[in-house]
Amino acid sequence: MNNEPLLTIANQLTILRMGLAPFLAVLVVWREFAWALVVFVVAGVTDLLDGWIARRGGQRTSLGAVLDPIADKVLLTTTYIVLTWSPGLLVPVPVWVTVLVLSRDAIILVSAAAITLSSGFRVFPPSLLGKLSTACQIVAAGLVLALNAAGDPEPWTPFVFWTVAVFTVASAAHYAWRASRVPAGQKP
Repeated sequence: MNNEPLLTIANQLTILRMGLAPFLAVLVVWREFAWALVVFVVAGVTDLLDGWIARRGGQRTSLGAVLDPIADKVLLTTTYIVLTWSPGLLVPVPVWVTVLVLSRDAIILVSAAAITLSSGFRVFPPSLLGKLSTACQIVAAGLVLALNAAGDPEPWTPFVFWTVAVFTVASAAHYAWRASRVPAGQKP
């Protein structure tokens, strides 16, 4: 039995981040884009803080290692869905970008589950490309929220969406390549 604490401050911040996702969705649907941006920024701060506290405060836990990427996916998935299909968006995320982002995450999740079922539980730490992809997705979502809050479409938004697409595809290919090259029992 594992005796590590479950509800560390870092883990509570991670849980808070997941809990902010529905509020963000409701605010976007209600066209309260400025408040949605505030919630998105607060969620981002919790992401930075939980990692910092876990590392610096000696609060790294198995639960946190599992919850943190789930919280990120819940927040980004919710954000991309509402910024694509909510009514009243001056600057929506294009459907093809959202489908690409969600497909990448689904492929990674299904692949990780298949590998775990076939060769036992393995941790898949994020790669640099994965982190860059997530960063691009976060920046793009924040920009879309800010543009909707300001009521100002910008001509450079297609560049932002294509950047997200390139990093998303590159990171998906990199994860697939890494997963295919690691023998069972070794860390990817």
